[in-house]
Amino acid sequence: MTLLALAAAKAMMASSAFVLPLAKAADRVLGPRGCCLTFHRTAPSGQWERLPNRDFYVDADFLDRFLGYVREQGWDVVTIGDALRRTASGEPIGRYINFSIDDCYRDTYELLVPVFRRHNVPVTLFVTTGIPDGTLPLWAAGLEDALLHRGRVEVDGESIGLSSSEQRRAVFAQIAARWDGPQAGSRYAAFCADNDIDIDAMHWKHAISWDMLDVLARDPLVEIGAHTVSHARIAALSPDDALHELADARLRLNERLGIDVQHFAFPYGRAADCGPRDFALAREAGFASAATTRKGLVHAGQDAFSIPRNTMNGSHRSLAAMEMHLTGLSGAAARVMGRV
Repeated sequence: MTLLALAAAKAMMASSAFVLPLAKAADRVLGPRGCCLTFHRTAPSGQWERLPNRDFYVDADFLDRFLGYVREQGWDVVTIGDALRRTASGEPIGRYINFSIDDCYRDTYELLVPVFRRHNVPVTLFVTTGIPDGTLPLWAAGLEDALLHRGRVEVDGESIGLSSSEQRRAVFAQIAARWDGPQAGSRYAAFCADNDIDIDAMHWKHAISWDMLDVLARDPLVEIGAHTVSHARIAALSPDDALHELADARLRLNERLGIDVQHFAFPYGRAADCGPRDFALAREAGFASAATTRKGLVHAGQDAFSIPRNTMNGSHRSLAAMEMHLTGLSGAAARVMGRV
């Protein structure tokens, strides 16, 4: 019965007619607060509709519309550094949003940052250094690319015909679930060999490069943070290995880009993926903050090493869905359902 009630509530919240008036009323009650929003990739609307892993992307046109909306509603768009300064203040300081991008792909440089530039607002990039170094297999991106552009693929000894966007999404979900884990890289390498895919060319088709990051590091609207070396689940590692993932990513970014990286975001980022030990390791690695993906709002006195962030799921292309994050309703629902 609880699940049915939550499903009904979720459906109601997806309705602009219900949520937007509620959001205006909530503003009067909630007052000053911060909201951190995060996602991974972006794509033009026409391409988004066809992508096999489309929920991993935010529609670029919707992002542009949403940025205009939050500014019209009087929200300040800030860096993580500015958000922390506001939480440390003894006085409430307005309503503010931080947008952060995890991992960082080629579209971060080509499509995403330009949207923020058009609105003259900052964005935080949490970079997984194995991507520009070419050491992290981008198996999900390569698999998706093959499913999108081919009529048939060979996967784990099976020949699969592809005839519709819906089928491609279903096939991607099935294969990704089967591959996900320590063997994903080797299974992807075998997939590339079976389908005559140049694995290096595919990597650089989707990966951000150090040259691109050099340009972004000089952009006053771009704040660069770290997101580990290999996108490891930090809680699953030994203390020494976890510290290396954090500290080595920071060192690599500092040395390669000539900057002083202050902020970190945990891969995956939920309660099972990072906890008090890992928050302490982030401090030991020299960071000033660490962000999770536990939903919620940011208020004065927020612990700098367990910052909540709300994921912008690509399928939620409505202002009503975004207002659920801005009012804290999505965080409340996640806690009720035990999704923390």
